[in-house]
Amino acid sequence: MAKKNAKGSGTIRKKTVTRNGKQYTYWEARITTGRDPGTGRQIQRSFTGPTQKAVREKMQAAAVAVNTGTYTTPQRMTVGEWLDIWQRDYLGSLKPCTVRTYKGAVENHVKPALGAVKLVELHPHMVQGFINGLELAPSSVRLVYQVLHTALEKAVRLDYIPKNPTYNCELPRRDREEIHPLDDQQVARLMEAAKGTKLENLISVALFTGMRQSELLGLTWDAVDFDSSTINVNKQLSRAEHRQRSGLFVSTKSGKIRTITAAPLVMRFLRAQRRRQIEMQLKAGPVWDNPFGLVFTMPDGRPMDQRNVDYHFRRITAAAGLEGVRFHDTRHTYAVNAIRAGDDIKTVQGNLGHATAAFTLDRYAHFTEAMQKDSAARMESFAKAVLNL
Repeated sequence: MAKKNAKGSGTIRKKTVTRNGKQYTYWEARITTGRDPGTGRQIQRSFTGPTQKAVREKMQAAAVAVNTGTYTTPQRMTVGEWLDIWQRDYLGSLKPCTVRTYKGAVENHVKPALGAVKLVELHPHMVQGFINGLELAPSSVRLVYQVLHTALEKAVRLDYIPKNPTYNCELPRRDREEIHPLDDQQVARLMEAAKGTKLENLISVALFTGMRQSELLGLTWDAVDFDSSTINVNKQLSRAEHRQRSGLFVSTKSGKIRTITAAPLVMRFLRAQRRRQIEMQLKAGPVWDNPFGLVFTMPDGRPMDQRNVDYHFRRITAAAGLEGVRFHDTRHTYAVNAIRAGDDIKTVQGNLGHATAAFTLDRYAHFTEAMQKDSAARMESFAKAVLNL
C-alpha cells in the first residue's frame, strides 16, 4: 500500500514536454494541502516555474501556511483574506512607519471596497473603478494603488493568481509638491532666532547639509570625522512609538549609507555642539544617559523626540516671523543653495540621499530653470560689455 503524504509535505520534479516539435523543460512542485472531507482523498496543489529554486520557494510558503493553519485555497480566498495574510506575514522587512501606512491604506480603503471579492475574480476594470472612486488627493490615490499592487504582486509570485490585475491602471496625475526654500534673509532670521536654544546647532547643521530630521537625531559621534570634515549618514532615529518593535535606530530612508563632505562651518557647529554636550553631561552628573553617543540629545543625554523638536522649531520660526516654515524646508533650502553655489546635480543628489539624479533634478526643476535664465542674462550682459553692443 502506497504511503500517503502528510499535510504540508510536497515533492519537486523536473519535467520535459514537447510542443510543436520543440522540447520545453520546467520544474513542478506538488504539496498536500489537506483532505477532501467527503472522499478522504488528498487535496494537492501544484506550482510550476523555470527553476527548482523558484518552485521550492512557492512550495515552502504554502507549506508554512498549511502547517500554521493559515492556508486558504486560492480559488476560495477573498481579496480581504489575502490582504490579512500579506500584512501579517510579508511586511516584516519594512520600517514600522511604512507598515503603519500600508495597513492604513488596506483597512481604510482597499478592504472596504474590494475585500469581499474573490481573489481570482478581481479584474482590471474592477481595480480601475476602485481607483476612480477614491475621493483622495492624487498622491494619496497613488499610495493606495501602490499598496494594492504590491500585495497582489506577491500573490502572483506565490501562484495564487496568474497575473496582477492592477497593471495598466490609469492613475491621476501626480501633484508636484510645492517647495518653499528659505531665502538668504530668512536663513539669517532663523539662525538668529535659534541662538541660545537647544536647537541652535541642530538647525544650523540641517541648513548646510540637507540631512533629514530623523538622520540628524540619529547621528552619533562615531559617524563624524573632524579630520576629513565628513559625516557618515548610516542610520536614523526611529519614532518613539516604534522603538519597542524596531529599536532606537532604523536604516536610512533609501536603505543606503552616504557620506557628506561638509563645509568648514558645519564642523564648527558640530564642535560647538560637542562643547555644549560636555557641559550638559557635567550638569546632569550620574543621570546622564547617552550610551550610543548621540550628537543631539536632551539635557540628560536621552534621545530627542521628533514631536518635541517640531514643537520647539515652530516656536523659533514664530519668533523669526517665519510661521508655516517646516523643519523639512531646511532640506530644500540646502538643496537650492547648493545648486546656486554651482554644485552639480549628482553631488546634490548624493548629499541628499535621493535615489537618482533625475529625481533631484525634477524636484528642483523650477529653481534650476530660473538659475539658467539668470545665467543667460549675465552672459548677455557680459557679451554686450565686451563687444560694446
